Amino acid sequence: MKRVVVSGMGVITSLGSDWQTFSTNLRDGRSGIHVMPEWDCYQDLNTRLAGPVLDFSVPDHYTRKQLRSMGRLAQMATVATEYALTDACLLDNAVLGSGDMGVSYGSSYGSVEAVVDLVEMLQHHSMARLTATTYVRMMSHTAPANIGVFFGLKGRIITTSSACTAGSQGIGYAYEAIKYGKQNLMVAGGSDELSPASAAIFDALYATSIKNDTPDLTPRPFDQDRDGLVIGEGAGSLILEEMTHAVERGATIYAELVGYGTNSDGSHITQPNAETMRRAMELALADARIEAEAIGYISAHGTATDRGDFSESRATAKLFGNKIPFSTLKGNLGHTLGACGAIEAWAAIHMMNEGWFAPTLNLDAPDPECGDLAYIIGSEYKSDCEYIMTNNFAFGGINTSLIFKRFGS
Repeated sequence: MKRVVVSGMGVITSLGSDWQTFSTNLRDGRSGIHVMPEWDCYQDLNTRLAGPVLDFSVPDHYTRKQLRSMGRLAQMATVATEYALTDACLLDNAVLGSGDMGVSYGSSYGSVEAVVDLVEMLQHHSMARLTATTYVRMMSHTAPANIGVFFGLKGRIITTSSACTAGSQGIGYAYEAIKYGKQNLMVAGGSDELSPASAAIFDALYATSIKNDTPDLTPRPFDQDRDGLVIGEGAGSLILEEMTHAVERGATIYAELVGYGTNSDGSHITQPNAETMRRAMELALADARIEAEAIGYISAHGTATDRGDFSESRATAKLFGNKIPFSTLKGNLGHTLGACGAIEAWAAIHMMNEGWFAPTLNLDAPDPECGDLAYIIGSEYKSDCEYIMTNNFAFGGINTSLIFKRFGS
């Protein structure tokens, strides 16, 4: 079995796209949630809240030809990957075109604007809005395919179009590809773009926050006064690398990925199951060959929906008790869907290396119905730990758990 390390990272988020900016905003308790008045035109849509990336633009060196096949989510995925490859000192390395590097990346689905073009055809019987790239922008594997083409990667492409676990599954399957000797390097992560359609999906399930007059006070994961989730957007890319390969080329190593667990509930599409959530965490611990007591911090999914918060917190409490610091970034960013697993892993790795972990923004009083856990509330938690776990859960009953180890410890 090969050992797998993280040798580069890059993100696009509503709180900044570099760690210095992001961590400053995190420590200052800032929120990326905004009111969306442009959604007022959608009849019966209750929520007006979202976490948009307001300052995103593609770099000047991206050509029109390169951008034709990219919707916003693929653009964010590609830019985040460029950041990560630059961070790993691999952007101009011959390994990119050697076949030794692949892509494992996901999103909830493709770009909604491209889907609208096809809907227009079906409704108005006209192909006027269709182009040669409509399908490429809307297809479920638009992010990994565009990343592969843009950087000339010739290794395997793995598509993880699994909504809220797309990013974490992308990382997990990339880890397995390297661990079992199929690739030396992988781009791994997830991306999703903001769309009123995404908000409407959860709105129809009565799962969105409607605190439209107080965007800074929502979402409220695990809090007794939460009223639902807020949709966000972004992208996160990690460069995973076989450890010997990384050491020999003198790479900066952020962490070692030592455990991955994934399973499915097999019971209900939208109602999570605490027992199989717990089992996914146990699978990750078994893969890492460590006991639950070794984990020093848990990065939670924390959607701020009652069923999600109840099931996740109870599953975690049953396995870990109330001793391990536990928080989520969704109070700051909203739910970035396919991107959340990668963004949350990126932040958790940086925090582990710096010896602190952020509190859950807007969590003041944990819901008594939630599990008895060591919630980080109000201020950062100082900790010099060796292992961290980051968890994500998706519609369809898909559960994921990743374990990272501080490198060299």
